[in-house]
Amino acid sequence: MTRITVIDHGAGNLVSIAQGLRRAGADVAVAATPEEIAGADGLVLPGVGTTGAAMERLEEAGFVTPLQRWERPLLGICVGLQLFFDVSEEDGSHALGLIPGAVRRLEGAPLLPHIGWNDVTLRDDPLFAGVPSGTTFYFVHSFAPVPQDPGVVIGESEYGNRFVAAARSGARVGVQFHPERSGDAGLRILANFVAMAGGAARAA
Repeated sequence: MTRITVIDHGAGNLVSIAQGLRRAGADVAVAATPEEIAGADGLVLPGVGTTGAAMERLEEAGFVTPLQRWERPLLGICVGLQLFFDVSEEDGSHALGLIPGAVRRLEGAPLLPHIGWNDVTLRDDPLFAGVPSGTTFYFVHSFAPVPQDPGVVIGESEYGNRFVAAARSGARVGVQFHPERSGDAGLRILANFVAMAGGAARAA
């Protein structure tokens, strides 16, 4: 069974995410220390709140270097995706630096935070297998990543202006929306991540 470990840094919907991953057939563990990620086929980095607070907790728990060195599949959710980038203008904080770029406030938004269901234009990616482009997902955010390389963008949505809703760099992939709150389509995305992690483990 594919083992997926969810990083517990004090800022994530751990119960909902773990339940979704278990429904997808994963053996799920929750890690509060870096030592607990050993043996995982894939990691999930969730997050709510601000990137600065999330980075502070990751640093205090000793997760920063292990995450930067992690080469197996890694899924970032909401602030977890934002943590992939270099810096956030939300509070001027640095992030993990896994993908070059910055996190910026949504431009042209009628009201912040953006809370609700939005259609997402999806590009061809294993994370979205079986999920049609234009599927609606649930968002709660005021900021979104702006990658240096537009080629890493695999999903976009619109709230005032277009914004990045998903990005991938190698085995690192993230979504700005909450799949664990997005019904069957969100569960399919979690299942696709489990399949990706299992496939990578078998190929290793």
